[in-house]
Amino acid sequence: MNDISFKQPENQEEFIKYNLFRWEILRKPIGKSIESLKDDYEDSSFHLIGVKKEQIVGCGRLHFNNPNEAQIRYMAVDEKYQRNGVGKEVIRLLEKEAKRQNAKKIILNARDHVLDFYKKFGYIAVKKYDGSDTDIPHTTMEKII
Repeated sequence: MNDISFKQPENQEEFIKYNLFRWEILRKPIGKSIESLKDDYEDSSFHLIGVKKEQIVGCGRLHFNNPNEAQIRYMAVDEKYQRNGVGKEVIRLLEKEAKRQNAKKIILNARDHVLDFYKKFGYIAVKKYDGSDTDIPHTTMEKII
């Protein structure tokens, strides 16, 4: 993993690649349009990408629901790089940013098949999440930081 750098997208070209990566991993396989990625927090969010040889291999996004509560969304890791620490580093850096901005808690709505991943980092399941437009079962998880 030493050859992967983590950073915020820095220009329009990187944001285009980032959005395409998010869509291809998270939304395209379930028939959702690329436009379905955008929400009201997009412009005010902290975006993070993991890059190897100019290719994005992982990403995540952090926004604030209120001054004390941050939310992680759009976590994705290229299948070839899963179980190699990429997701762990994305979580670590998003949590670091949440703490830097004085969040007291982080929430996320995890697809049920990845609950164990988030549990490894101290997130606990608090309730079923019914607000997803994906028809994939989700659970709201939280972590006090």
